Amino acid sequence: MKNYIQRGENITFPAPYDVLSGAPALIGGVAGGIVGIASTNALAGEDCAFVRIGVFNNLPKATGVAWVAGSTKIYFDGAAKNFTTVSAGGTLVGVAAGNALAADTTGSVMLTGQIG
Repeated sequence: MKNYIQRGENITFPAPYDVLSGAPALIGGVAGGIVGIASTNALAGEDCAFVRIGVFNNLPKATGVAWVAGSTKIYFDGAAKNFTTVSAGGTLVGVAAGNALAADTTGSVMLTGQIG
């Protein structure tokens, strides 16, 4: 097939803002678009490989709601730059990959590569 480029699990985009390796980013706006985890540090506008599929821990979590592994849908809040259970204004990215208490500020997420 002449037009195949890659699987798309990892894809390079200009960083939408300064990101550190292992930090989430929303490419394409505050809601919707592609959410990925930066594979390296990058300044805004610099090319960065983002990982879109896989399980990641110690990701920034909104407080106030507990997560249940395997059943809590997880969204990315592009304005707050954290993961949440709130769908309004967020981008669905996957499911909780581990239990988290309501007061926890980090959590484990299985990114499924969904878009918008």
